[in-house]
Amino acid sequence: MTATSSAPGERRTRSRRWGAIVSQTALTLVLLGYLFPFIWMVTSSLKPSSEIFANPPRLVGSSVEWGNYSEMLDYLPFGRLLLNSVIVAALGATLAVLVSVCAAYAFARLRFRGRNLLFVLLLSTLMVPQEVVVIPMFTMMRTAQLDNSYLALILPWAFTAFGTFLLRQFFLNLPYEIEEAAFLDGLGRFRTLWRIVVPMARPAIAVLFVFTFLSYWNSFLWPLIIVNSLDKATVPLGLQMFMGQNGNQWHLMMAAATLSVLPAVLLLIVLRRQLVAGVALGGLGNR
Repeated sequence: MTATSSAPGERRTRSRRWGAIVSQTALTLVLLGYLFPFIWMVTSSLKPSSEIFANPPRLVGSSVEWGNYSEMLDYLPFGRLLLNSVIVAALGATLAVLVSVCAAYAFARLRFRGRNLLFVLLLSTLMVPQEVVVIPMFTMMRTAQLDNSYLALILPWAFTAFGTFLLRQFFLNLPYEIEEAAFLDGLGRFRTLWRIVVPMARPAIAVLFVFTFLSYWNSFLWPLIIVNSLDKATVPLGLQMFMGQNGNQWHLMMAAATLSVLPAVLLLIVLRRQLVAGVALGGLGNR
């Protein structure tokens, strides 16, 4: 009886073990598929320039050319470009979070006439392509004499409907009783928002900050239009500068691209716990 009853249990355990092995193997292959372009970029940044397009392709060059990085820094002031991108992305993401927190709390908690219609109109802006608004934006920045400045790179994209929608969905999931208790203790709306609601919404705010930071960091079209000097150029513009009339410096571009990935990777490492918590708690909006 014992042997008969234990056999199905052993089969189930063996089935779960094989299922775990298969799933882990599949996930590892998918992960390698995502990582392979980055691995190829890093190894190409250390190849001799003549071996970038070697046939047959080779993952590793015949020699390790660390000099590609120093040559890249001599070819272009890439440190300045990195600093510009960090300033623009960090300030832009911070401003976007502040604006989105205030707007999302208003749509989630305040009652005013036309609230739902206004929110729908705000969401409809998500369907407008960036290419449609860059010319009006350029005209506005030029009229205000803000072209070729950090403000021109930051302000137009700091007021996002995506951030408002993201945080509004999170605020709607928070229990209103906590805010009522704060009101009874004498806190007003503003102090309740920043002392009670915002600390509870840190995971969702971290998700928004990372998404917005990466959006600023990877932006190419708007900086290409509004910036006309190397002093305010960002990393995507710098990568494009390795392609010119004198030929494409692919080995230098790969070195620059490798360095340009590091700040975003560091940000994801620092905020990884908040990002996981934001997704797990519904920070991406589950209502």
